[in-house]
Amino acid sequence: MSMRRIIVNGGSRGIGAAVVRRFCQNGDRVVFLYKSADDAAASLCAEYGADAIKADMSDASSASDAVKRAIELLGGVDVLVNSTGIAQIKLFTDLTDGDWARMIDTNLSSAFYACREVSRAMITEHNGRIINIGSMWGRSGASCEVHYSASKAGLRGLTVSLAKELGPSGITVNCIEPGVIDTEMNSSLDEETRAALIESTPLCRLGSADDVAEAVFFLASEGASFITGQCIGVDGGFIS
Repeated sequence: MSMRRIIVNGGSRGIGAAVVRRFCQNGDRVVFLYKSADDAAASLCAEYGADAIKADMSDASSASDAVKRAIELLGGVDVLVNSTGIAQIKLFTDLTDGDWARMIDTNLSSAFYACREVSRAMITEHNGRIINIGSMWGRSGASCEVHYSASKAGLRGLTVSLAKELGPSGITVNCIEPGVIDTEMNSSLDEETRAALIESTPLCRLGSADDVAEAVFFLASEGASFITGQCIGVDGGFIS
């Protein structure tokens, strides 16, 4: 397989960083976008040879500029992975307008902005793969995570609609919906909660960022060329 040009939106930590590593290890050229984790981004670049662009992807103008710069660095784009995400546990009645806006802007709008910019280049080349990182809670909903669940449900809608629109241009669009993954985002979970989540997972363990990265890598491969508009659970059977 020839070297591919990869953009990872939200690639400095967690699942995004695992995705960056997986493509770099394959010999692909990777540019990742990140907001604030300077040390983690620098380490990833030094160790794996990726390039990084610092940008607030929740801002339309900043996102557009960052993706354009990434495409210029790569000389085009073959794969976009949208992995930007935050989480917050809070009663629905306590959610502020700021909580809602920050969640939607970070988890959903950033993916929309990246997709919009990348699709223009992909349509020109009549080729491309877009892979969004959603969540099982976007499918089933989670108590005390209404805004998070809504943002991830929005990614489902973005994925399936965009797949229909971009399919005639040779572009596939899919969504990976992870279960409970052992990353920094979930590091605040207490042991009792972690044990309950493991017990509710048929494979009896938490997932790893590499589990998700492998699914992303497959969807970017030639073996997945006839798969589009799909929301695929990588959750150990939690949602069935």
